[in-house]
Amino acid sequence: MARSSKQTLSPVIGTVKGPGETGNQYIFITANNRHVKIGEFVYYSVDLTDIPNAQILGKISERRLIDHLPDRIFADPDINPEAIAALVGFAHPNPEIYEVTVDVIGYFHRALGFMNPRLAPDPGAKVCLADDDSLRQIINKKQPEEVGSAHIGSLLLRPGGRVPVALDVKELVSTHMAILAGTGSGKSYTAGVLIEELMSPYNRAAVLIFDPHGEYGTLTDMRGHPSFAAEDGYSPEVNILTPDAIRIRMSSLDYYDILTLLPDMSDRQQAILNKAFSILGKHKFGEYRWDVNDLISACYEADRSTDDEGNEKTGSSAPALEWKLGKLERSDYFHRMQHLAPKDLFTPGQVTVLQMNEISQEEQQVICAAVLRQSYQARMNTAKDKITPEDENYLPYPVFILIEEAHRFAPAHEPARCKQILRTILSEGRKFGMGVGLITQRPGKLDSDVLSQCMSQFLMRIVNPVDQESLKYGVEAAGRDLLKELPALTKGQVIVSGACVNTPVLCQVRQRKTKHGGETMNAPEAWLGYFQPHRQQARKVEQSPMAGPIQKAETFGGVSIE
Repeated sequence: MARSSKQTLSPVIGTVKGPGETGNQYIFITANNRHVKIGEFVYYSVDLTDIPNAQILGKISERRLIDHLPDRIFADPDINPEAIAALVGFAHPNPEIYEVTVDVIGYFHRALGFMNPRLAPDPGAKVCLADDDSLRQIINKKQPEEVGSAHIGSLLLRPGGRVPVALDVKELVSTHMAILAGTGSGKSYTAGVLIEELMSPYNRAAVLIFDPHGEYGTLTDMRGHPSFAAEDGYSPEVNILTPDAIRIRMSSLDYYDILTLLPDMSDRQQAILNKAFSILGKHKFGEYRWDVNDLISACYEADRSTDDEGNEKTGSSAPALEWKLGKLERSDYFHRMQHLAPKDLFTPGQVTVLQMNEISQEEQQVICAAVLRQSYQARMNTAKDKITPEDENYLPYPVFILIEEAHRFAPAHEPARCKQILRTILSEGRKFGMGVGLITQRPGKLDSDVLSQCMSQFLMRIVNPVDQESLKYGVEAAGRDLLKELPALTKGQVIVSGACVNTPVLCQVRQRKTKHGGETMNAPEAWLGYFQPHRQQARKVEQSPMAGPIQKAETFGGVSIE
């Protein structure tokens, strides 16, 4: 942020008193309480070697009242403090004086980002409020509707949408992201806004959503919506896969997947199953791959032994495993041939939603792990030219995967099938063009290694002290000053920080273009809507001359009253 001295400066709101507690802070004095909000952007000017009159941007992190009228004046509601102030000789219209702490961000360099000159302002230097035009340019790495941008809202402290906030999609999806918020804070709504931006004509992303609650079905509103149409005929595709359409090929599962689906195995049964997988690896099944029956046969082969007389016999573990594996054969989601291949799930300009609201927790874990594992291998093998375009796993473009209720799939202190593959993708997926977004209402229950790999963060209202504490260690970019604001944020207000923006900001999320599918059910309206027609029907039965005493009794909730 650097301007010529000939340009008009922003309003002066205070005067520098001196340095703050750290070398990156300074303190200024002001009587203008209206402009000194926590998170607001201010600057002071200084001459640098290569930039004359450089404007050094900072963010207000703390303020305190240091001078005011006597407390006794405020104790009586009938006394007008302004009249008393004039009577005792306060000429200034605001008798209160504030000491404000600013954390220095630096001056903005187009190529290098923010540069901190480590040059504290002199006492007496004027502090100005950063103007809207400058903030539009320096906060956003991309401007709204540019290729690779995501306009999610506007700067909260500049109402009326005066300073739009547009994220850098390249950084957002390649360095991974996390939306962390308490219940009812608007996390799914914010995710919907992000998906709208990813599917816009200036992005046309390839997106997959794991949807445990069935909240993203309303994204179908994007089909044919004029806001998403382009002159070249582009319109986003929305592929909603309900539970009865989700199919995972049995042979894409591994040993640990089976253990997740069939818990409570003895140590010997686990050893036989592990050996059975080794045997399956030596067989050639052709294009049909193996199924449950093949795995059962391999278990019997693995459980054979020879007695002292040379007679071959089968142990007791194989029959027990056969009985347990029968559960998989009856599964609605694991098949020998049917499969959701990467080509089916990902296409630029298409969002695929896996609705898993009717699937058990164990099956959700395995489905998610299998899809993540195969998608990662598909991107890696395609990038390394190990597969051809005819292969079902051929993915010649970057992909982005959004996981709702992420603490279920990567819990902090519990084993989970998805956790290890998520750690691998988050640490290595960037070089293969595979991005992940995590959404959770309980960041304290999310694995810390997984959370720390998300370089862009969206923080919304969080009240739980355990969750707040976890953010101090898992989310470094936001800064302690903004984290203090978490309990006070209202619905739709979010702290955006990390690689997708130049500096952390308080943002008001924009209105969605599609309908939100995660609204809380209005229980009183539902009760009233049910009660009225049923009550009227009950009265009709009571008034009917053909109705006997038992009929009348049965109309009240089906309970017979005699």
